[in-house]
Amino acid sequence: MQHQKLKLAATLQPQVAAESAEPVAQVVAPDARVLRRTRSLNAPSPFQQFGPCGRIMKNSAMVMQIQDPASQRLTWYKPPLTVLVIKKKDSKVLFPFVQLVEWLVQEKHMVVWVESAVLEDKLLRDDFKLDQESARFRQVHGEYAGVRERFLALREKLVTFKDGRDDLTDRIDFIVCLGGDGTLLYASQLFQQSVPPVMAFYLGSLGFLTPFQCENFQDQVTNVLEGHAALTLRSRLRCSIHRKGERRKESLQAAGSSNLLKPSLQRQLNYVEVNHSAGSNNNNCNANNSILVLNEVVINRGPSPYLSNIDIFLDGKYITSVQGDGLIVSTPTGSTAYAAAAGASMIHPSVPAILVTPICPHSLSFRPIVVPAGVELKISISPDSRNTSRVSFDGRNDQELNHGDSLRVTTSIYPVPSICSQDQISDWFDSLAEGLHWNVRKRQKCLDELSDLTSSVSDDTLDEFDNLKIYDA
Repeated sequence: MQHQKLKLAATLQPQVAAESAEPVAQVVAPDARVLRRTRSLNAPSPFQQFGPCGRIMKNSAMVMQIQDPASQRLTWYKPPLTVLVIKKKDSKVLFPFVQLVEWLVQEKHMVVWVESAVLEDKLLRDDFKLDQESARFRQVHGEYAGVRERFLALREKLVTFKDGRDDLTDRIDFIVCLGGDGTLLYASQLFQQSVPPVMAFYLGSLGFLTPFQCENFQDQVTNVLEGHAALTLRSRLRCSIHRKGERRKESLQAAGSSNLLKPSLQRQLNYVEVNHSAGSNNNNCNANNSILVLNEVVINRGPSPYLSNIDIFLDGKYITSVQGDGLIVSTPTGSTAYAAAAGASMIHPSVPAILVTPICPHSLSFRPIVVPAGVELKISISPDSRNTSRVSFDGRNDQELNHGDSLRVTTSIYPVPSICSQDQISDWFDSLAEGLHWNVRKRQKCLDELSDLTSSVSDDTLDEFDNLKIYDA
């Protein structure tokens, strides 16, 4: 379900749709012809007729358009009332966290949600015995006395939730993250469907996804609450594991759907159900569940000494096999994370694509590839593989991928609307420069500064050349 209070206000002219009327040929004078080009990151708005005869086949389910990234602006149908504040587990974040929560409650009169673990933080509590703690902790606890007093005055006004127990869908209007990139990944994990707009403040180490600074947070948050902000729609991957037992169970049920199952088929079905229930308890995942990831899903060989042997299918067609340490399937947002360390290209988050990157492939010609966002990738263990593999989602929920299991990956319809500090282009290139020091080197000096040195070197070279000719003669 899409979030009801978020709307992307597009300022472009209406795009050309696949179900539009038949084109009508017109003759336009050269001087009167106007070629409008949107400020699109990818290309101009596509035209669907190619030459006098060719055009894209009509499809009611397809609307072909490329949106101008500069037109992705945040606006509110009505003022947001509930805000979720997520902070990293670090004592240095406590003061800006309490300051922000106090301002949101008292000045903006908003309902603030926090994780229940925040209330259990000993630095924000005074109802336990300090004499049982270390001397260092007692010292730090005393330094946060003022922060603790301000938080305890707000504690009863906060609404808490627990990850894995409470469903936040359609309860939160706005998200504020205090920390590093991990806080944004955690916010993405909390919302497995529609995600409220996320405003991320830099209080971590790298801060590639956190463009805001905490110094003047009041003005920045007020600006966002008034609807004056650009958005980056960060696509996510929808991943699901299909176990071998599930497919066998479905085939057995299909075989006996019309009549009563034969005793042999019934025993097989009971065996599959028992074994699958035991496996699902260990893996905490089944074929009917899916998980959305913001960065990447990683398949690796785990503790096995053997190479991973992984087959890749694209929309049901076999593409290739990976023989190496594993495989990374990432979003454009994740292209600057693990995939970049594995040698992949960095892709702007507005580009609709899926990045497939091998991890240490035992091949000199296996390069990372980029595939369209609409395809479905199927990843499975090769039948002749010596070992199983491990799969993790944004670094969490590590599970085993056995022979006969498959991992299905495609682009989700629920992106993460990340609020920009400036705009889509500036924020991304600033992060590349500041976080990764992209293309940093000493500037080459111009010729004017080296003219004297160049001329002297040229004269010396000519003298040596003349002496050489005399010596040869």
